[in-house]
Amino acid sequence: MNKITQMLKLQQQLNDETNGLGWEEGHTKNGKIIDWKRCTYLECAELIESYPWKHWKNIDASPDYDNIKIEAVDIWHFIMSQALQEYKQNGLGDIEQLTLAIESLDNYYSFTQPLQATERTYYEQIEVVENLMRILFSKEPIELLIASFIEVAMQSGLNRESLYQLYIGKNILNKFRQDHGYKDGSYIKIWQGEEDNVVMQRILSSTQDITPKKLYDALKEAYPNY
Repeated sequence: MNKITQMLKLQQQLNDETNGLGWEEGHTKNGKIIDWKRCTYLECAELIESYPWKHWKNIDASPDYDNIKIEAVDIWHFIMSQALQEYKQNGLGDIEQLTLAIESLDNYYSFTQPLQATERTYYEQIEVVENLMRILFSKEPIELLIASFIEVAMQSGLNRESLYQLYIGKNILNKFRQDHGYKDGSYIKIWQGEEDNVVMQRILSSTQDITPKKLYDALKEAYPNY
């Protein structure tokens, strides 16, 4: 199984189910405008907020890398969605061809290797995230944006394998949210004092090789309103 292909297929499926078929034209089935770039830069801002960059607040704090990883995965959802949309709109090819383009990136091989701790200071790490935001609003090819994301992922403590695991977890959590009232506002995001992301991560870390169905069932069991 090619894990890049698998993530792209799951993202396509999630978008089809959530936004309706034909979302690549830029609108949901309910007529809402889809702006993947706005989604991405807001997630980038949330990732940056996980660093103690403010000179006037919590000056001795450390970066919250658990949350940084979650925010990086959220960014990946939206960048994949933008890539799927651009490939469809511009006739660039199917998911397999997009996979090949990603695997041809200069930094992709490093991304497949065991995790290495970044040597960048957290100020330098923030600049890498801001560079992704710059590319996002340039006219650079989508592949360059993906390469920039890989740099963000690796400094956040993610390689291809750990990104895949956490992406699967967040993908299933997103499906769970949609099934339990996320769109109409009835969904409960704080579960007994913890955000649902934290609960999902704990389930993933405590159960090796958990299947998507078993993860969904575990979330269902833990959900406070079930």
